Amino acid sequence: MIDTTCDRIRKLADNADGLQGFFVFHSFGGGTGSGFGALLLEKLSGDYGKKSKLEFSVYPAPSLSSSVVEPYNSILTTHTTLEHVDCSFMVDNEGGFLSLGVFFFWVSIQRADSYPLAAIYDICRKNLGIQSPGFKNLNRIIAQVVSSITASLRFDGSLNVDLNEFQTNLVPFPRIHFPLATYAPIISASKASHEANSVSELTHSCFEPNNQMVKCDPRQGKYMACALLYRGDVVPKDVNSAVAAIKTKRTIQFVDWCPTGFKLGICNEPPANVPGGDLAKVSRSLCMLSNTTAIATAWSRLDRKFDLLYSKRAFVHWFVGEGMEEGEFSEAREDLAALEKDCKSSLSFPPCVAFPRTRLTPSLAFRAQTKRSRPREWTRRTSSTKLPLSMHLFVFLSLPKL
Repeated sequence: MIDTTCDRIRKLADNADGLQGFFVFHSFGGGTGSGFGALLLEKLSGDYGKKSKLEFSVYPAPSLSSSVVEPYNSILTTHTTLEHVDCSFMVDNEGGFLSLGVFFFWVSIQRADSYPLAAIYDICRKNLGIQSPGFKNLNRIIAQVVSSITASLRFDGSLNVDLNEFQTNLVPFPRIHFPLATYAPIISASKASHEANSVSELTHSCFEPNNQMVKCDPRQGKYMACALLYRGDVVPKDVNSAVAAIKTKRTIQFVDWCPTGFKLGICNEPPANVPGGDLAKVSRSLCMLSNTTAIATAWSRLDRKFDLLYSKRAFVHWFVGEGMEEGEFSEAREDLAALEKDCKSSLSFPPCVAFPRTRLTPSLAFRAQTKRSRPREWTRRTSSTKLPLSMHLFVFLSLPKL
């Protein structure tokens, strides 16, 4: 099955004009989504190492589960895909599976099977007034999130954001690449006339836990980076004012070592509205992707469930019978514990960037002038023309921002 899938992907990639990468949808708790999804990502990483591999993953919900061995599947999949995925956008599920689908940036998205989602269930009930959300209701919200993420590829805007910039601006460390997705406004057609939906209100709404796609409290952690993707009738002046107001709120905290924290994107195309759908037609929307240390609470819940099962070695023989070794369980569990520790340690420790060591020596052109009263200038020893250090700094600071 994996060979057939890889052959079809290879044919699509060969026919593409400009391959940027892959967008993979799969669940972490189900057998096919976790096992086959991890194997496919490993194959893509080997065949297309330099291409971006973004993942839209359905993570286990806090209360209900879709499988008895869901903790095993989730931790083993997270451990396997850590080194093969550049960025993973998370939503949590409740009692359902998500079939695997692959999204090429230049091709239309392949339809994934419907799946119930715990966080989105609550959004449908509270924001849209739907007491028993169905597959169609849930998928439409997910579709709006994915559409906002890829809008800059399809439409013009004041500040277009390339998909490669997500991992550049949202992933401070290679292992901590699990941004949370938040979307606003999520209102019904009956309430649309009563809502102003200004840029400031949308920005503040995306920092509320009720609009998150994963069950975790961002107030229990700190933000490392945020990408604000606006669509529709939005001007940069209003965006800057909204971001400035967010920075003054004490309830929204960023880590000390990241003073900027925001990546902005503005697409001129308003969000699409499905005729007869649940969501109201609005002139502007906002999708926020935030990398926060609060995501560690989702891993803590999963680790506790894993420990309860693995302490009795329950159901392990089924995995061993399929060719796995029992030591892989302990290795995956230790990797998740290290990931959780890395996320929590980023609250106080700044990222360590290693620069190549270079020797600074006096320039020959200025060495003869040291006998005079002129100050001594230093240059970087290179094989090319030597420039004063101040000029090197100017060239460095003049590089375009990512």
